[in-house]
Amino acid sequence: MKIIASLTLAAAALAVAAPASAQFAKPEDAIKYRQSSLFVMAQHFGRVGAMANGRVPFDAKVAADNAEVVANMAKLPWAGFGAGTDKGAPTKAKAEIWTEQAKFKEASDKLIAESTKLAAAAKTGNLDAVKTAFGATAGTCKACHDAYRAQ
Repeated sequence: MKIIASLTLAAAALAVAAPASAQFAKPEDAIKYRQSSLFVMAQHFGRVGAMANGRVPFDAKVAADNAEVVANMAKLPWAGFGAGTDKGAPTKAKAEIWTEQAKFKEASDKLIAESTKLAAAAKTGNLDAVKTAFGATAGTCKACHDAYRAQ
């Protein structure tokens, strides 16, 4: 039984460790994937932001549902930034993504962490907690866009 579990764990680790380029047939597929992931995340983040900024009435369930989507989506786009995906389709990604990979990874990890905190805050139903977590998450988005996204 231990051998089967070890083999299963090893196979899972290899699958997770596979390079992003192996996940996409063409660079344009990776670009489309990351852009789509970021678009969906932005749509749900905007819904939470509208409540946090008082543009629409606060609805705790809607906030929690949308924040959860943001937290899940925040994990996805990074696989679409593999080697060779700096070209192949129109993109606003700056070259620094590929020349400063450690810093870019740090920024993506920070977004994942902050969006997870946003989802947790939204689950409390407390608007002040949502506002605080939304601000921190938005700051993370802005910092990454300032460094790695062309206007």
